[in-house]
Amino acid sequence: MEDTIREAIAKALTQAGASDVSFAVEWPADLAHGDYATNAALAAAKSLGRNPKELAEELASHLRDVLGEAVESVKTAGPGFINFTLARPVFTGIVKEIAVLGADWGRGSAKEGKRYSIEYSCPNPFKEMHIGHLMSTVIGETLSRVIENSGATVIRDSYGGDVGPHVAKALWGLRSKGIVEPNDAKEIGEAYAHGSRAYEESEDAKKEIDELNRAIYIGEDGELMNLWRRGREISTEAFRNLYALLDTHFDYFFFESETAGPGLELVRDGLAKGIFKESEGAVIYDGERSGLHTLVFITSKGTPTYEAKEVGLAFLVEERVPNDVRYILTAAEQVGHFAVVKAALEELAPLVGAKTTHVPHGFLRLTSGKMSSREGNVITAAELIEDVRTKASEKNDDPLIAQQVAIGAIKYMILRQAPGGDIIFDPETSLSLDGDSGPYLQYALVRARSVLAQAQVEAKPEEAAPATPYKLERLLVRFPGVAAEAARENAPQKITQYLTQLAGEWNSFYAQERILGGDYENYKLAVAKAFVTTMENGLRILAIPTPERM
Repeated sequence: MEDTIREAIAKALTQAGASDVSFAVEWPADLAHGDYATNAALAAAKSLGRNPKELAEELASHLRDVLGEAVESVKTAGPGFINFTLARPVFTGIVKEIAVLGADWGRGSAKEGKRYSIEYSCPNPFKEMHIGHLMSTVIGETLSRVIENSGATVIRDSYGGDVGPHVAKALWGLRSKGIVEPNDAKEIGEAYAHGSRAYEESEDAKKEIDELNRAIYIGEDGELMNLWRRGREISTEAFRNLYALLDTHFDYFFFESETAGPGLELVRDGLAKGIFKESEGAVIYDGERSGLHTLVFITSKGTPTYEAKEVGLAFLVEERVPNDVRYILTAAEQVGHFAVVKAALEELAPLVGAKTTHVPHGFLRLTSGKMSSREGNVITAAELIEDVRTKASEKNDDPLIAQQVAIGAIKYMILRQAPGGDIIFDPETSLSLDGDSGPYLQYALVRARSVLAQAQVEAKPEEAAPATPYKLERLLVRFPGVAAEAARENAPQKITQYLTQLAGEWNSFYAQERILGGDYENYKLAVAKAFVTTMENGLRILAIPTPERM
């Protein structure tokens, strides 16, 4: 319906002589102001030399005639806004449409034919996945689903640091404990924490770890490399187990050991072309000439930095994963770093650089603040999930349901706001059933399913409906537009916020209307079924589980 209104407004403006005017069609925050609103008259008034209020009246009169029976009213408001209230048959038609489309209700086609490569999560082998990677995983998976829902093909990949000082510290820690065959990721994580402390406290340990780091890059020590391969395998398997729990998957895993060589070669080629320059034996990118930082890409020892490896990764992804758009999700603290990498890429390979976008996210903080893995007190993703699951099990005896509620609680708290901001996570608040939480959405869905299960008659959208649409219906109609807006703006929080409002309206509908055995029973059940479909589809995009009971 939004597209129909937008098209009618555009034609009306063209007839008025303002064909190139950009205008908005939005949902009023208060349903008392209608189902849609536009600022078209305000936007066009200046170019036409017209009074915006008078122009709004003129446009409203024209739009009433054009939209006809689809609208109950078209009214002007304020200095020149136009509000549209849809007619009852539109909502009845939407309820029928939802019943027909089912799982396809809310899907769009704006990005059809496009291929998106999305890199997220990116935990480093030889460490346990911490809550920062949990943030990236949750946001990255949901962003992938938002974009898929708009018709695009999404290829997911994760990039991990399997070489470097942290790996040497972990392997030194294992060797110092006499471990030649590590059992699990926790054991490797403890070894890493032990090696990190030793590196800071002992000069002898520091020298040994630095030598191990060089030996890993050379790759000639068979025993060491066997331990390295085994450690990476165990770490990656632990990550896969967590991804299964979080309902995410990856099409490709890339590692730093694959990108170091290509990165060196590409940067040296860029040096010959004048893109990079030498400085005190190192190779740098002079970002200051374009208002950015100047960063080292090859050290004075001839080793690649993270920046050079990112360049190598960009070309590796391009080779293996043909795409039109590439998103890279990392913590917001890396914004400056990625700005330099992107600038260098745009000079090395303009097309690759132009289609690469960094999507930053904030930190997930507990009451004790940001944790430091160097000190060995990092809060792991697995620990946080288990802590919330334990709390959820106090009200949910079934272990599976407790797990689903815990995952929903964590994901909601991450997804309820724009990706760039920090989140203070409170386990108690996250599990509340009183609103603004994952379990609140899950419980609304469980309650609606229960009503449908108890019904003795069929949900029939073609049955007679009351003359005045229910507020719940007026919110249901917005779902496709919300999903499309989330995809346009890379804003999964739009869906989270919409579903929260929808769940609240369902609870009001449930409390105020006698659904079973009351007037319009068949139609009310059809509305309830439409709510279930919409909530299921929305939660699927957010990758939030939908328990059968709570």
